[in-house]
Amino acid sequence: MRTFTTEEIARATGGIADGHAEVTSVVIDNREARPGSLFIAIKGERLDGHTFIEPAIEAGATAVLCHKEVSCNVPTVRVADTTRAFLDLARSYRLEYDIPVVALTGSVGKTTTKEMIWCVLNAKFHAHKTYKNWNNEIGLPKVLLQLEPEHTALVLELGMNHKGEISTLSKTALPDIGVITNVGVSHIENLGSREGILAAKLELLDGMEPGSPILLNKDNDLLSSVELPDYRIVWFGIHAPDADVRAEGIRYGDDTTTFTAVTPAGSCTVELPTTGEHNVYDALAALAVGLQLDIPLEDAAAALQNYRPAGMRENVVEKGGITVIEDCYNASPDSMRAMAETLTLKGAPGRRKIAVIGDMLELGDYAEQAHALAGQYMAEAGIDLLITYGPMSRFAAESAREHGLRRVFDFQEKEDLIRQLTGMLKPGDVVAVKGSRGMQMEEIIQKIYDNIRE
Repeated sequence: MRTFTTEEIARATGGIADGHAEVTSVVIDNREARPGSLFIAIKGERLDGHTFIEPAIEAGATAVLCHKEVSCNVPTVRVADTTRAFLDLARSYRLEYDIPVVALTGSVGKTTTKEMIWCVLNAKFHAHKTYKNWNNEIGLPKVLLQLEPEHTALVLELGMNHKGEISTLSKTALPDIGVITNVGVSHIENLGSREGILAAKLELLDGMEPGSPILLNKDNDLLSSVELPDYRIVWFGIHAPDADVRAEGIRYGDDTTTFTAVTPAGSCTVELPTTGEHNVYDALAALAVGLQLDIPLEDAAAALQNYRPAGMRENVVEKGGITVIEDCYNASPDSMRAMAETLTLKGAPGRRKIAVIGDMLELGDYAEQAHALAGQYMAEAGIDLLITYGPMSRFAAESAREHGLRRVFDFQEKEDLIRQLTGMLKPGDVVAVKGSRGMQMEEIIQKIYDNIRE
């Protein structure tokens, strides 16, 4: 980030500067403050950053952005709302960069798609990207303010829980290209219906210029019906024969997926260092982005071989003869089906395929049906053993049994589950662990590793 003066910060945020200072970094956590930092006092649901102003100054903060009357010995910028001001400052800084900006959202696969787009962009550009899960109104400004002169492209992941959030993020990021991976049921508790989720995802357009390309999944039932006369829709998909960018001849290996990408620019073979149909969709979106930016198809396809899973998303670990698929970041019925598919592909003949699933959160009245679907997917995928954890996952267990899966265990206590699972694992097993982030399924994975003898 370049150096800002308090006067520049006041102009960008509509605030009033009291005193002059130059800042070289922006922090919202007083523990990250250092000389040259602007400390932004964000008021959250539990904590009010204004109570941490003095500790931030003691740590070296050079200036403070606040929306309350404060008394301190460093220059301040007073604004109406610090959260809004953080977004405004980031937007102002983003406008200093005349580079292609890609923004994506969707119910499932956002982070994987973001990582694949980043790989493709780097075939031509030096691309910056969303870090960790910084995809909300606090994380997005952090990412934008990390832009440096060497960056020549940017890919951003936009998340949401409620209506209006993606609109705010899009108006901050001002994307040149938009991508919507799919519309499922994530956050249906807050948005009421899948149609409500679709409307929220389409808020991505709010920060885009008319005529801009918006890339949509043609195989998704809701997205395929979208009509956007003021924008240029580019369709990607597997099953829709009229998709602009589509996959043919998909072949799955133990750790790879190969397909032919058919595009307006020609066709070529794509090999991904991961497996599963859901990853093909993510790769198609990335290839479509590359074509919008005149990246040769062959170069984009080659760049996808550099893809690596981010965080605990389908990360595959081999330990003591046991294969563990770590997929604990989030969960929905669609991603549960994808996990079952991956588990089946990883489970060679003679290897037990074990799924450990926890509750899917934020599904509201749809929760029981969603968990029943997850159980059905597990049974239909042909896994050998299902272990469920949580009050709602009992519906997944019941559904799996009803659909013919014979070996199903249902637990309400994590310690009981861990005891059962670690006692039955043996070399050759393939075990996938998945659940919503709030279920802390990574604790189960750690116990698996602790009990494996190398």
